[in-house]
Amino acid sequence: MSVPVLLVTGFLGAGKTTFINRVLEGDHGLRIAAIVNDFGSINIDAALLDRSAEGVIGLKNGCICCSLQGDLMRTLKLVLARAPKPELIVIEASGVADPAGIVQSLMDPVIWAQARLETVIGIVDAPDAPRRKDDPLWQAQLRGSDILFLSKTTDSTPEEVTALRAALSVQGKKHIFDMETPIPLPALFIEEGHKRGRVMASPHSDSRFIHVEWEHDGPLDMHAFQETMSRLAGVLLRGKGFVSFTGRADRMLFQLVGNRAALSPEPSNGEKGCKLVLIGERGEFDPDAALRALNGLRARDTKA
Repeated sequence: MSVPVLLVTGFLGAGKTTFINRVLEGDHGLRIAAIVNDFGSINIDAALLDRSAEGVIGLKNGCICCSLQGDLMRTLKLVLARAPKPELIVIEASGVADPAGIVQSLMDPVIWAQARLETVIGIVDAPDAPRRKDDPLWQAQLRGSDILFLSKTTDSTPEEVTALRAALSVQGKKHIFDMETPIPLPALFIEEGHKRGRVMASPHSDSRFIHVEWEHDGPLDMHAFQETMSRLAGVLLRGKGFVSFTGRADRMLFQLVGNRAALSPEPSNGEKGCKLVLIGERGEFDPDAALRALNGLRARDTKA
């Protein structure tokens, strides 16, 4: 079973370690492996995180998107070989890292089969953001993030935070959270073993977020599926599942997060059909409309 990976990026001092500490200390009951690094010879981040959880791995003397790529790959393999296997892996990028390089490394086929990148989380220092808006590295970290968390918002005025959210929205960032509120961990990734019912009569809800689960025994038309997902993408926080398409022998893995959607081959396990989980924010995501759209795909398959 593939382990979900969360990649945390952000500028120097943005609050990445604080974010990871809160994830580790959360009331979720998950076994989490944290891989952290610090740009320099003293791994301060790892020392801080070690007080929160056992098995924290720190990478020293460089940035994991460049000079420590090899070490990152070896570290991931070591983490995945541990017993019991972690249920979630959180990787902290250096504050001087462009997440694009790390994402490329995580696409290694050997790693991908065991640990799939779920979400790139960007931490934005709210008071510092106006000074960073023209910084090429800050912009690269922003572009590479699927979901944003604003840190230190109590050090800004409500008007400044509202203006920052508006500026980030203009850049296409739809999902922006505040680190002063509880971190919605279940909304950031979807577990491989997520329970899915055969027939969904109603959506499931969890406080701020609501999700639907959908299953179909047959294949779908790829063009119709992509059209449907494009229509729903604007109100979705996360989407994940396995989809069989007409005319294709292998089932595909579907992932949608932020502005990123992808279909990739699933390692063959003999299973057919479709299983999907979609998550959105209450008030924005209409689960009944999503179910109708998905059931419309089933109807097309039946007519075919």
